[in-house]
Amino acid sequence: MPAEFSLSEEDLDGERHVVAVRGEIDLFTAPELKQKLTDSIEGGKTRIVVDLTDTTFLDSTALGVLIGAVKRLRTREGALVIVNSDQNIAKTFEITGLDQIFTIVAERDAAIAALDAEPASS
Repeated sequence: MPAEFSLSEEDLDGERHVVAVRGEIDLFTAPELKQKLTDSIEGGKTRIVVDLTDTTFLDSTALGVLIGAVKRLRTREGALVIVNSDQNIAKTFEITGLDQIFTIVAERDAAIAALDAEPASS
């Protein structure tokens, strides 16, 4: 039985925020992730980590949510970094070419460091 879907959040400071996803991100759960990301961005967060460490699956709806978040952040000179170590999820990013769009790292600490190193988009 797949892990139950849940989201958790952690404010790091005024600009940086982490959203961690557990379970599957699909047509049914992606809107909840989209709302969390939108609320974070609208609340002034411009440097966001999406932690997929406990994510077991994502589909095209989830990819659309992540792309939308990056677009919103770019208009605010922000950045988004993804944490992922699952090979199946990595393959989804590779097949779609999104591994070239997103900064993807294997650990949360590396993602937070990458947020700080990521230049603000113009």
